[in-house]
Amino acid sequence: MLRRVLLGMSRSPQIKKAVSSLPVSSGIVARFVAGETAPEAVLATEKLVSNGLRVTLDHLGEDVTDPAAATATADAYLDLLKKLAAAGLTANAEVSVKLSAVGQALPGDGEKIALENARTICHAARNAGTTVTLDMEDHTTTDSTLGILRELRQDFPETGAVLQAYLRRTEADCRDLAYEGSRVRLCKGAYKEPESVAFQDKRQVDKAYVRAMKVLMNGEGYPMIASHDPRLISIAGALADRAGRKPGSFEYQMLYGIRPEEQLRLAGLGHTVRIYIPYGEDWYGYLVRRLAERPANLQFFARSLISKK
Repeated sequence: MLRRVLLGMSRSPQIKKAVSSLPVSSGIVARFVAGETAPEAVLATEKLVSNGLRVTLDHLGEDVTDPAAATATADAYLDLLKKLAAAGLTANAEVSVKLSAVGQALPGDGEKIALENARTICHAARNAGTTVTLDMEDHTTTDSTLGILRELRQDFPETGAVLQAYLRRTEADCRDLAYEGSRVRLCKGAYKEPESVAFQDKRQVDKAYVRAMKVLMNGEGYPMIASHDPRLISIAGALADRAGRKPGSFEYQMLYGIRPEEQLRLAGLGHTVRIYIPYGEDWYGYLVRRLAERPANLQFFARSLISKK
């Protein structure tokens, strides 16, 4: 019931207008989203980079329903990359792309459209001196996303991948992707998935995350550990030491606005820390859908507003 209510809210411009005018809502938006425009995202990037952090930027939007919208999303990334390059930020800032935002879900030639749009973004990123990471969405898109990744890596081997630890398949996917030059972001996963494909219990998810980390840390690729969990961050450091990895041979990743003091602490120890910055006009739908996918996230966001540590 709660999920249906939240999803209904995500499609209501009237509720968006009302909610965004409330001070608490404005605080939530400012805390977790860098703004609605590319210049605002660039300003947020400049601030983080000046503090010794790196960035990956996500132009908000997903599940586009027509080719024109997919093209518009790709164009937004091209504009963002131009602005990042003009600001001298591309050595420390890359972009993250959801394939469903560039055409993957379109009927018929959706995968082909997504591949071509992603290829255009990868080409622009390389010319700007940076990279692209393909975000992972719900489990029904995993094979398609990994297939598009393989195609892109033929010409753009620097393209990053994302794997979600709560999926039962992920440990095997980590083995497949733990090769030299492969960049892999490991996250827990935020979508509501059936038990047949995903672990449901938190302890099971944590154990799966550690197993996946072991594979990546002992592989030849570049692990990107996306977690805010202090215990998992500590385990990641221990696994890196055991595997003989030095700072710079892997990185930590956190969401914009989540545990900023911990981000700076890790960077101060010499680690590479990259912050995932979402921006764009679809911020309202983004936040509400994240809550709808896993209503338990309501507690997480509430705690984050209380404590910035």
